[in-house]
This record gives sequence, C-alpha cells and structure tokens, in this order.
Amino acid sequence: MKNILYLFFIFFFVINCTLNKVVNHHGVHFLEKKQQKIFINKSNKNDIINILGPPSNISSFNEGLWFYVERASSSSKLTKLGKKELLINNVLVLELGRRGILKEKIFLNKDNMHAIKFTDYKTNSSISKRQTLIYDFLSSIRQKINNPLSSSN
Repeated sequence: MKNILYLFFIFFFVINCTLNKVVNHHGVHFLEKKQQKIFINKSNKNDIINILGPPSNISSFNEGLWFYVERASSSSKLTKLGKKELLINNVLVLELGRRGILKEKIFLNKDNMHAIKFTDYKTNSSISKRQTLIYDFLSSIRQKINNPLSSSN
C-alpha cells in the first residue's frame, strides 16, 4: 500500500512539471514584424495606433515623439540558479510631424543597443553641502555606534 501511495505522489509531481520555459512578456508583442507595416511619410497617427496600439511612452518635451517597447525575459537554467535571461529587448522610436504624419522611425533591438554612446561628462553642483544641526547630531551618533570605546571620555 505504501508503494502505491509513493508512486501516486511521484506521478502527481511529474505530471505537474513542465519542460517549457515561462516567458514574461512586457510591451507590444511582435514589435519587429509590426513596425515593418509602418512607412515614413505615409503612415499617420491613426495607422500607427491601429497597428501598434497606444504608445508605451510619449516624450514630455516633444509630443510627436512616441516610444514602443517590447521586452521578454525568462528564468534561465537550473545551473544559473534561476537568474533572469533577457530574450527580447526591442525599442521603436517614432517621430511624428505637426500633422501627425510619420517623419522618422528608429528600431533598436538587443544587439544594436550596445552601439549607443553615452557621455562621460558630469555636472558639478555649485550648491555647498551645509551641515545642519540634524546632520551633525546624526553623524555624532554614527561615530559613537561605530566606535563606542573612543567616545567615553
């Protein structure tokens, strides 16, 4: 009877196991294929919304700059302890003219995103860091916590 019970539990767990990866998808599905249906100087806002849906983000500074994102990740193999693996990372940048006609289209995928250069310049702050009464108090408590023997005079 015990053997049948053990076999039942093993059979139950094996049936519930799957070999298929669980893919977490975010954004517009099949963005690479859908963006090929949009043409510069031909497609307008309505065409874009019908094909891709509403944009993932609209620029705060230029309302004619629309962004569409597609991202898919999955848990990696057991040997990497379930670390997330990036499968798809696509971004579509659309620039619309004043009349809503598509002026420019830029498609970036996981491979060509590394080609983007970012500046190394840093902005220095001209505001001096003033030490307030609360800052002085908290820093003295931190000193006492870190080294309690030296503060006992």
